[in-house]
Amino acid sequence: MDSMLNALANLPWWAWAIVFLALVAIRDVFVQKNHTISHNFPIVGHLRYWLESIGPEMRQYFVANNREELPFNRIERGWIYASAKKENNYEGFGTDRDIYAHQHIFVKNRMMAYKLPGGHPNISDPCFLPCAKVIGSYNKRKKPYRPASVINVSAMSFGSLSAAAVDAMNNGVKKSGAYQNTGEGGLSPYHKQGGDVIFHFGTGYFGVRTEDGNFSMEKMKQLVLDNPSIKAIEIKISQGAKPGKGGVLPAAKITLEISEIRGVAMGKDVLSPATHSAFSSVPELMQLIEDIAEQTGLPVGIKGAIGKLDQWEELAKLMIETGKGPDFITVDGGEGGTGAAPPSFADHVSLPWVYGFSSLYKLFKNYDLTDRIVFIGSGKLGFPAKAAMAFAMGVDCINVAREAMMSIGCIQAQVCHTNRCPTGIATQSKWLQGGINVPLKSDRLSQYFKTFRKEFLEITHAAGYEHPCQFTMDDIQVNVDDNDLNRSLSSTYGYNKAVVAFSGIQDLYKCPYLGGKEYMKNKIGP
Repeated sequence: MDSMLNALANLPWWAWAIVFLALVAIRDVFVQKNHTISHNFPIVGHLRYWLESIGPEMRQYFVANNREELPFNRIERGWIYASAKKENNYEGFGTDRDIYAHQHIFVKNRMMAYKLPGGHPNISDPCFLPCAKVIGSYNKRKKPYRPASVINVSAMSFGSLSAAAVDAMNNGVKKSGAYQNTGEGGLSPYHKQGGDVIFHFGTGYFGVRTEDGNFSMEKMKQLVLDNPSIKAIEIKISQGAKPGKGGVLPAAKITLEISEIRGVAMGKDVLSPATHSAFSSVPELMQLIEDIAEQTGLPVGIKGAIGKLDQWEELAKLMIETGKGPDFITVDGGEGGTGAAPPSFADHVSLPWVYGFSSLYKLFKNYDLTDRIVFIGSGKLGFPAKAAMAFAMGVDCINVAREAMMSIGCIQAQVCHTNRCPTGIATQSKWLQGGINVPLKSDRLSQYFKTFRKEFLEITHAAGYEHPCQFTMDDIQVNVDDNDLNRSLSSTYGYNKAVVAFSGIQDLYKCPYLGGKEYMKNKIGP
């Protein structure tokens, strides 16, 4: 026995490698029955599965050109990264885009750009760009709210995102004057770092649910009372990734912390139904909106991905009849986002943002309701030119999700649904989260938002306007097709945006309902 052990101990490293590979080959051929490739090609077959697992990264860094990747190409990601780090985000030697491609956007500049008058807020802060409308103003809510930033963090839950990511984002919105939407996972301690918050709930009513999973008005009232950072409430009707489909939070992913925040039991799968139990019709939805607004004093809005318009039209008619209704509507794009979904839903159910929003806005404009609603767009709009198009179509604010994730380090690995996010952003792994430097990443989100607003204002001034709310649909042109290459938005989508009441950014600066108090105090003045 001793001689055998001595012989094994004296084996060179390459002999041990041969022994290991031989064992793998025996296992591939005689033991495992699941993988044909590794059975037929032992050892070498494993290379195929490994290469497949890193395929997105290989294509991203070595194969794909600058403009061909989806959902965000290399140029788009690079602009976000550079903007977040306050690095050079310019490009030289002209554009490498095909400017004749379908849906390419052109912003029509004015012969003489808008010139800031003396004492203008943008002279002291070129990033100051609040929403032109006050959320809850028309319905005379007790606590109306004007977002201090036209770009904000979209609905992403704690649980879907890591604690460190949520923490970094809330600190980032505090530093930039923006707000953070909680997503439907409830209000976590990581949302309470001082940034403005929009509390969002869906069919699971996490954070405001009874023991049997229904909506609790008492918990909602207490939540708002305990957390003055909550500036508005959003009811999710549907989301772009999976409209009309519920979700499952597996028992294995429910930590004690998540259990307490969401108000769910440990050790059991948690199902989010496909539909709400708090309402089942448009009039019941309207009643819930009014009840929450009355009990909390906050503006209340709804979020949806757009498909059929019959119930939206019913809502519009009811708003005319009652003089009431949602204070804001967030329109999500059917192209999906951070929420995991079956490809059949993400690829095919509900309209892409540009078609969905134009259809919905046109409907509400026909009923003369646009001045009563703050429209929020959510669907890959985190780039100044795309935002200009969105504002020209009728948007008042935009929410960004994946763009915000990229600003704090997301590399588009596209494994959000696996709990193995390599950057620690979309995972509950404590080890992977440890790579997120919260103070640094919060600075980067803040800087991305401020860079975005600065460049958006520069585009706005080039078009001859003081604020993006003044864009009209004739200020933007898009390539349509080969026979009718280039048309204005009004010609393409068949309506003209309603005029937004606007008297100057100075008046927005003086508004008593302006959010982002910490940013305003530190960047502009008392």
